[in-house]
Amino acid sequence: MSRKLPPLNSIKAFEAAARLRSFRAAAESLRVSHSAVSHQIKNLERFLDQDLFVRHARSVELTSAGHDYFLVVRDALDKIEQGTKKFLRPSQKDILTVQTYSTIAIRWLVPKLAEFTKLHPDLEVRLTTTQENPNFGSQRFDVAVMIGRPDEPGIASEYLFTPLMSPVCAPTLLRGEEPLTEPADLVNHDILQVHPSERDWRVWLKRYSVAEIDLSAGLNFDSYDHALKMAARGLGVALGMQPYVAEDLETGLLVQPFPECSERAPFSWYIAHQDSRRIARKVSRFRDWLIDQIADDPNLSEHRIPDLARTPV
Repeated sequence: MSRKLPPLNSIKAFEAAARLRSFRAAAESLRVSHSAVSHQIKNLERFLDQDLFVRHARSVELTSAGHDYFLVVRDALDKIEQGTKKFLRPSQKDILTVQTYSTIAIRWLVPKLAEFTKLHPDLEVRLTTTQENPNFGSQRFDVAVMIGRPDEPGIASEYLFTPLMSPVCAPTLLRGEEPLTEPADLVNHDILQVHPSERDWRVWLKRYSVAEIDLSAGLNFDSYDHALKMAARGLGVALGMQPYVAEDLETGLLVQPFPECSERAPFSWYIAHQDSRRIARKVSRFRDWLIDQIADDPNLSEHRIPDLARTPV
């Protein structure tokens, strides 16, 4: 009995257009013309006798049937890709691409990756750092370590930890002309701000009733790594949190002027990936290893909220 299958080229065009939400982007991805993608998708719609997209002037969106079919097609292509790799490149390492933000990569994750590759010599880890939140539709990475739980359909995520925030500075600021002895003393010092996370300082200042601080007066950076490095040089007070500042606090490069004054961050960390990749062995191995690393890190394990840890999505 013959299989009733649609043309493979139509399936490839549909998957790319559904994933990228654009016929034009799909054409660029597949290196074919826009009209070729449109033609292949029309063929598939005739084959299924279903409209898969609603066409707008400058964009497209999936119909209900198109969304359901996309989930089927995406899973099928993922399985074909995984199975093909076993025969196509049996002697090469499998590649795991991880995306995260630059600060946690530099200050915590990268030094630990050597252990992961030692445990899993068949995997090659490629780390991509950015200040932007991950775009799961791009499929340019296998897994993301990110702030906030993604709310996109088809994305699985698992809670990691929720950091505590507390100001940090160079030791010289504790004994200067304007010593830091209580939160109100921050008014005499420059505040080092991280503009993608500007609400963090506001949350901490509100918690300790410090209202006279002008957050726009100090230097402003695009990452916590830069702010913490400038704090270590004595240029102001940065907001520190684990796992960013563990090493600097241990070496004395940074100190906490108010060690008892900490506040839970207004965000949590998650590991996320496409739900279709939940069964991918490389993804599950990295996820389990990462959660073990957090459980074994005294600076992080105590910052896991039990209720969130029990509710993977």
